[in-house]
Amino acid sequence: MSSGIIIVGAGLSGLSAAVTCAGAGMKVLLFSNAASERAASVMAEGGINGALDTMGEGDTVKLHYEETLKSGRYIADKEAVSDLTEAAPDIITWLSSLGVPFNRENGRIVQRFFGGQSKRRAAYVRSGTGKALMTALIDEARRFEVMGRIERFLPWQYEDLITDETGGRCLGVKMYSVCHNEHKKFYGPVIMCSGGLGGFFSGITTGSTLNDGSAAASLFSRGVRFSNLEMMQYHPTTVKIAGKRLLVTEAARGEGGRLYVTRKNTQYYFMEDRYPERGNLMPRDVVSREIARVHDEQISLGEDEWVYLDLTRLPAEVIEKNLSELKSEMVRYLGIDPATTPIPVSPGIHYFMGGIDCDRLHRTNISGLYAAGECTSLYHGANRLGGNSLLGAIYGGRRAAKTVALEYDGTLYENVKEKTTSDSDMTAENDSEFAAALSDILCDGLSIIRSSDGLLNAISRLEELCATAPQNSVSYKRAIFGEAMLRSALLRQESRGAHYRSDYPKENETLAKRTVASCEDGVLSVGYADDNGNEAAL
Repeated sequence: MSSGIIIVGAGLSGLSAAVTCAGAGMKVLLFSNAASERAASVMAEGGINGALDTMGEGDTVKLHYEETLKSGRYIADKEAVSDLTEAAPDIITWLSSLGVPFNRENGRIVQRFFGGQSKRRAAYVRSGTGKALMTALIDEARRFEVMGRIERFLPWQYEDLITDETGGRCLGVKMYSVCHNEHKKFYGPVIMCSGGLGGFFSGITTGSTLNDGSAAASLFSRGVRFSNLEMMQYHPTTVKIAGKRLLVTEAARGEGGRLYVTRKNTQYYFMEDRYPERGNLMPRDVVSREIARVHDEQISLGEDEWVYLDLTRLPAEVIEKNLSELKSEMVRYLGIDPATTPIPVSPGIHYFMGGIDCDRLHRTNISGLYAAGECTSLYHGANRLGGNSLLGAIYGGRRAAKTVALEYDGTLYENVKEKTTSDSDMTAENDSEFAAALSDILCDGLSIIRSSDGLLNAISRLEELCATAPQNSVSYKRAIFGEAMLRSALLRQESRGAHYRSDYPKENETLAKRTVASCEDGVLSVGYADDNGNEAAL
């Protein structure tokens, strides 16, 4: 019997959890379906937030806290956000001690603006911050591997939870070895660090194509509660490449990049016209909606429909020093040099604020199951503040690991084989045509601007699609999870953060709370959480 602290996913949150557990002397079993170098965390470019105030602007932890809540439109867990922002400066200091080469001037870490922030708060490594952070944590994890405290399993895919007979306590996981075609059970407390839900939206997300969303669907079918599934962030500036979208980092606008359309042969800088105070650095949900609107306006006027990001007026040294990776990506994938040619951009799904519902200690509704990183719903509410994703992943992994260390009782996992259940009869297929049809439905229903008619139409199409899949199949479970996303959006009859309803265009203060979705015995339930964090009756 293989046992230890089980971590599923080896991106930033998974590595952070692994090195924290290992540093506390615990044995870690670290699973991932690909090398950490291929995790979505590597693609994060812009920076990691922390109120260091190295720029002398009077930034504070309190202001970081307030702007995180404001960006999330006040439905994030306030205590969790306080914990996150309080820990941020020390996390950046720790990362620096691991060798992360943050941009510096005269020895001090340089910080930059991100959308939704009034101070320069994001520490960065040129335009490859995620890659630099991942490199440091991969090296730290390897140090513990040599010591025997971390054991890597690669490539292994998540299949199912192992629970006690009641289903109320997680005792381990069932995993599948891709190389050996082997199904195996592992026992111990589980920290899910499985990433976001991009696999449900094929072709329009910036995340890794390796994450197909099956882990989330499987967890949901086993009774794991999710929240705020309607909240997904469209990043305003992406470009289409094979199979996905390539992120054009927000740092480009932080350094002075400007969005425009061509109208009457003149460059119309619409963000600066419509939002003169903050212009191109408005929060991402606002910028994405404005791009969608101006795109439609251009078509109706018979003008060029493309929206462009203009970096051509930036000093050459700024592009070479702070946006070098962006420049190389544009040359490689689009064949253009952004120093001389504006970049044609459009919004793409970039981040999921919704996910596994957990408390400030990263515990889920199933005892022994924890979660961290983008697969969770905790810090970001209705819209993530730029620069908080890397912070949330690292802090969340550390916090989950510390909770496990406090609650771990090895005796619970002794001789459990005969007392556990897993969904061992699950049909393993995941039909590609079914997945493509599901993606089309979700993309239509959960677009940047939503409506009751559009959501109901998507639900109707999804119900017809569900009827074509075996009930215990991966495809069916992914469809049920997709329905939970659509019904969460239908339930929220207001516009809040990234969730914008054309039929309810204003924010409703009585709905300043999270939606909660669950699936018990195959029955889907969606409602609002009450003041105690429980699911409210509809």
